[in-house]
Amino acid sequence: MTDNKPAGTGGAWDWGRATGVGSMPGGDAREAAKTVTGTFAEPGAGMPHLAELPARGPGADMIGRTTGMLVELYARVEPSGWRVGDRPGRDTRRAVAWLGEDLDALEEFTQGYEGPLKVQVVGPWTLAAALELRNGEAMLSDPGACRDLTGSLAEGLRAHLAQVRRRVPGARLVLQLDEPSLTAVLRGRIRTASQYRTHRAVDRQIVESALRDVMAVHDGPVVVHSCAPDVPFALLRRAGADGLSFDFSLLTERDDEVLGEAVEAGAKLFAGVVPGTEGPLSDPAGSVMGVRTLWRRLGLNPGLLADAVAVTPSCGLAGASPAYARAALAHCVRAARSLADNPE
Repeated sequence: MTDNKPAGTGGAWDWGRATGVGSMPGGDAREAAKTVTGTFAEPGAGMPHLAELPARGPGADMIGRTTGMLVELYARVEPSGWRVGDRPGRDTRRAVAWLGEDLDALEEFTQGYEGPLKVQVVGPWTLAAALELRNGEAMLSDPGACRDLTGSLAEGLRAHLAQVRRRVPGARLVLQLDEPSLTAVLRGRIRTASQYRTHRAVDRQIVESALRDVMAVHDGPVVVHSCAPDVPFALLRRAGADGLSFDFSLLTERDDEVLGEAVEAGAKLFAGVVPGTEGPLSDPAGSVMGVRTLWRRLGLNPGLLADAVAVTPSCGLAGASPAYARAALAHCVRAARSLADNPE
């Protein structure tokens, strides 16, 4: 890890007590930005984020958006997914244009805003599992290609963060790396192009090193999100993650020790307790009942709870209706307030 990104930098930050994961439904960038900032931008309410709108099509999805940020590495859409190409084509240009549209909308609705602001990009290992080489196999199959991808992502991310800072000068940026495929990469569960075999598991030290290199680009706090089971929390902390974002329903008691140690070291837990898909919402206090139970099980000081936990949806909201997405984000704010008012 670089000297300017020590572990635990997140502890000194006001992260906000609620936030979204990233994706929103529909294709209207202004409406999404208005919803996110209107819900979270009030002091103490939470942390706004740069919304993603994958319903617009390839290039607006999380893989396509991040591919558009890469430096000297281009990709195009094939029937099987995103594949590396020789030059920027229509798909890359579309990804860049949609990101620009989202940034325009965010800038419009954050005039004068001062506070935490979260931006999301796909992490190097989920990207390596999703992007195909010219032969159709995942980049994950080629260690040299993985190193090139990590370097390209780091450079592109540096430029992206600088652009967000120019557009929202009062923001204190929080970087979120989305790594839903990380556990599958570590366990050798990513299938080959033939679907008959799986790619070899990647060494944990190599995984950790690449994550550390990407995190080091940002001199503020970094949170890693995965809504898959068995998130490798300890590895993420060693790599430098200041925050851990996860589907709370997938936790097991095996995770207790590492989560307790993370909180005591100043890390923030982003607890995905609000369903990401359409359905009835419980009362705010009921939504965070499991968080309180976890806290008691860990033996942690209840006074730490409101500052150490942010309430989020369990995953992105792209599959929900706009009305439910608005209700879910507002519910996160109310649930976080319930935690603060009654931590025990």
